[in-house]
Amino acid sequence: MGNSYLQFHIELLKQTHNQLLTYPPFKDAENPDDEAFLDALVAVITLTENQEADYLSHGQDLLTQWIRRYPDTAPLIPRDLFWFYGGDCLHFMPDEEINLFQQLDEARWEAEQTNEPYDYAPMRARILGLTALH
Repeated sequence: MGNSYLQFHIELLKQTHNQLLTYPPFKDAENPDDEAFLDALVAVITLTENQEADYLSHGQDLLTQWIRRYPDTAPLIPRDLFWFYGGDCLHFMPDEEINLFQQLDEARWEAEQTNEPYDYAPMRARILGLTALH
């Protein structure tokens, strides 16, 4: 997996975690279940950073739990994370969005196969029709 691809998603996870801390019920986090969820998110970040063997399944589980348990904060989940972790998370993406992320993966894969240098964020911005934040 390309370093800029992985790093992009790790940073996205960290930003999402920090943003989540500003929303109820996590803002006060007095409920042990909410604290456990935040701990699980930090654990997924660590597993992903270390590319542990089961980081994808843990990420999938966490995101599906998030939608089920905290639907009011679900819009905070970046769409990229659904694609990155895949599996059951793909059920939360429309076909058109999946097609865009497939194009992005194909472009990344082609660059990796030809040993062309690439930076994931600008490639993502181009394919998704966004402006890069660099």
